[in-house]
Amino acid sequence: MPEMPASCSRLLSGLGANPALPSELLDELIAVADVEVCWDLAGRDDLSPSQVRALAARGDPGTVIRLVRRRVVTAAEVDPADPQVALAVVDEGRAPESWIRSLSRHPDPVVRADLAAVAHLPVAVLRALADDPVVAVVAEVAMAAGLPADLAERLAEHPHLAVRRALATNPMAPAPLLTAVGTSGALPPARCCRGCDGTDQPGPGADCRGDHEQALLDLRYALVANPATPPTTVVGWADAPAAWVRAALAERADLPPQIYSELASDPVTFVRAAVAANPAIGEALIRAMAGDDTHDVRRSLANNPGLPLDVLAAIAPGTRFGSTLPPRIAAATTDELGQLAGSTVAELRMLVAGRPDLPLAVVHRLADDPDAKVLQALAPNPALTEQQLRTMVTRHGPRVLTQVAGNPTCGPGLLHDLATHRPPVPKTYRIIAAHPNADAATLLLCLDDHQARPIAAGHPALPASTVTALLGDANVRVAAAAAANPSLPHPAMDDLLAACRLSPHRPRTPPDRAWPRGYDDQAATPDSGA
Repeated sequence: MPEMPASCSRLLSGLGANPALPSELLDELIAVADVEVCWDLAGRDDLSPSQVRALAARGDPGTVIRLVRRRVVTAAEVDPADPQVALAVVDEGRAPESWIRSLSRHPDPVVRADLAAVAHLPVAVLRALADDPVVAVVAEVAMAAGLPADLAERLAEHPHLAVRRALATNPMAPAPLLTAVGTSGALPPARCCRGCDGTDQPGPGADCRGDHEQALLDLRYALVANPATPPTTVVGWADAPAAWVRAALAERADLPPQIYSELASDPVTFVRAAVAANPAIGEALIRAMAGDDTHDVRRSLANNPGLPLDVLAAIAPGTRFGSTLPPRIAAATTDELGQLAGSTVAELRMLVAGRPDLPLAVVHRLADDPDAKVLQALAPNPALTEQQLRTMVTRHGPRVLTQVAGNPTCGPGLLHDLATHRPPVPKTYRIIAAHPNADAATLLLCLDDHQARPIAAGHPALPASTVTALLGDANVRVAAAAAANPSLPHPAMDDLLAACRLSPHRPRTPPDRAWPRGYDDQAATPDSGA
């Protein structure tokens, strides 16, 4: 397929995302689409069966895989000679057994490993792949949810620690077997790890000298992080030399209280933070950890569902909470919310104001709060009246503009006033440009801001003549957004297709895609036995 100029490809991708694109123009678009445009078109929900077939025929394997994942093509409509396409069909549970057998014998170990990783693989195939000479393939088998107990026992004694480590992550593995994997002397010793067999490139000081020290630490981490591992197996690792093992231990909810107390005094901050966030630690330890003035610990403590409200009030000043509502605030009762709204701690009132389902009485009470950061948190609440929003702007100006603009009930008139506010707040234009209530006059103002311009270009309230003119914008992001705008007139869509069809071709490299796991269109080798 010939490549088209990058600008045309971006424009056609935008057009392909346009929900108002007529079916006949969609047919024409598929006929001229390059690899990138085909992949984008495969995500449309209105593709007819004939359009799906045309896309599958014109696109590359990535397009076909996307169609497979969306379940709009069947096994009979794809080419099983491409292993990645065949793997996608297998992973969706829609492939004939002959495909699975063929993939299990594929010469590329990456393909065999990917096959071992798919869901609901027949046990007979898992057993065959467990004998694969490539460790990575066997490790994938060890992680399979459908791994039978007898095969798990065999893999637990595998001479390579990578396989044992993979088994240690499997939550379906029998608990006694996980204990055996983590108990010295319970199984025959492993003979090698990735640090000594040449399959990894360890960092300085991490290379294996025959004791597999780093690999055994990683094995412990996998066991600790696996909720199926019995707590009695891991409680003795609170003094593990690797902080990441101790942090994983601190996240478990099934340990004796003394282990949490020990980890709460760990010298490493992120270990203590993991303890502080754990709902299983109990109120006494929560109160003790409130004295830790480390930011990460306090923020984790604030997100602990068992945090008493008085402790939250004590740590709120000086704690950066981010955009996530603390669980204790999210679970507060109506009476508690009323009490918290009257707190003398502004940071606590701010947290309450961020709860979206506040009782109306609390909303009205907080709307008169004198602190700007409280109103910033409250401003997006749809229960606020337009007059309350305007009062916020009058009192606090630029400090609340962006948050007020994000209120879903904000009307066209208020949005226009926010766009013409002086001094302006540039971020506000981006919020207004995306607001469904913004009118044409306000959107035209947003076009003057370089960051809001591509957002406004895609707004359906923008005049059709303006949308058409933006197709020629020097910024390809703006032009592509205009192409995706449902207000784009059909004749302009037709003209855009014609212009791109006539554009001189030049080679280009499509942008990276989040292809399905293991996808490599250069290395994929057709399997003639499929």
